[in-house]
Amino acid sequence: MSWSAAGSWFKSHVTLHNLYRLFLGQVVSFVLALMSFTSSLIASLGVDAPITQSSFTYLTLAVVYGSILLYRGQKLRIPWYWYLALGFVDVQGNYLVNKAFQFSSITSVTLLDCWTVVWAIILTYIFIGTRYSLWQLFGAALCVLGLGLVLLSDAGVGGGDGSKPLLGDALVISGTLFFAMSNVGEEFCVKKKDRVEVISMLGLFGMLVSGVELSIFELRSLESVTWSTDIMLAGIGYTLSGFMFYTITPFVLKLSGATMFNLSLLTSDMWAVVVRILFYQQQVDWLYFLAFALVVVGLVIYSTTEKDPVPAPLLEDANHSVQYQVLNDENMPSRDES
Repeated sequence: MSWSAAGSWFKSHVTLHNLYRLFLGQVVSFVLALMSFTSSLIASLGVDAPITQSSFTYLTLAVVYGSILLYRGQKLRIPWYWYLALGFVDVQGNYLVNKAFQFSSITSVTLLDCWTVVWAIILTYIFIGTRYSLWQLFGAALCVLGLGLVLLSDAGVGGGDGSKPLLGDALVISGTLFFAMSNVGEEFCVKKKDRVEVISMLGLFGMLVSGVELSIFELRSLESVTWSTDIMLAGIGYTLSGFMFYTITPFVLKLSGATMFNLSLLTSDMWAVVVRILFYQQQVDWLYFLAFALVVVGLVIYSTTEKDPVPAPLLEDANHSVQYQVLNDENMPSRDES
């Protein structure tokens, strides 16, 4: 391919809309890195209460977006029990993956966390009707390969196999399935209904599920904690970054879908490198830069080779039946206009 042909392909495929989607994906990825940093800081301060951490984020979402929903005075557009299911799977994903760190190595947990991408591809194919081209699958494979280079670099310093590696690995794989179900369910909701309603209900039911589970599993851990200013500040940092994460996520899911969303999150490990340099003055292996380049190329290939939208299954609305269509671009003109 000549340079002029390559330039023409780039101009025709890499549009401002695609660049905007890539940018939003990296904003979410960076916020996730902040969540990981504050979560690890809380753990280093001797607090083992992952459900409690998440519950404050859900509470903030419920208060802020629930207030907006109440101000509008509108009825729920999706039955409450679907939001209960969405909140349940989201809480389980957070709990299982965080719990896995107690039994398996950081390297193993991070590697197996990539299974979220696989589950997202399978679930969106089955339930939303998303169809993937070979180029999209190739782009996804490049992203996972890039993360593999990060893990290869960390293998010498990741440390330890964990006390019960098989149990830890099983927890991670189970957690990624719950995360994928949460992402796909949220994608489905935000593409059909109101984003404010989805976030507020996710916060409300996530808070309720977290409250029940922490009362069963974490009361003893909370009673043994010696609270300090550092713990409180770290908790506030986690809550704020979590609030930002759940606020921006629906935009990425609506524009890009669950698979692109999870591929974008793979760079969160690389954003963690920035945290290493700024806060810990640690040296960075050259493989990190190669890995980042691979992930960026993979994301560009994936986002610029999406197929045309395909009809989603018929949904039964409360008052009437409507044929919905899954859109890759919410501004795409309808067929009647073409």
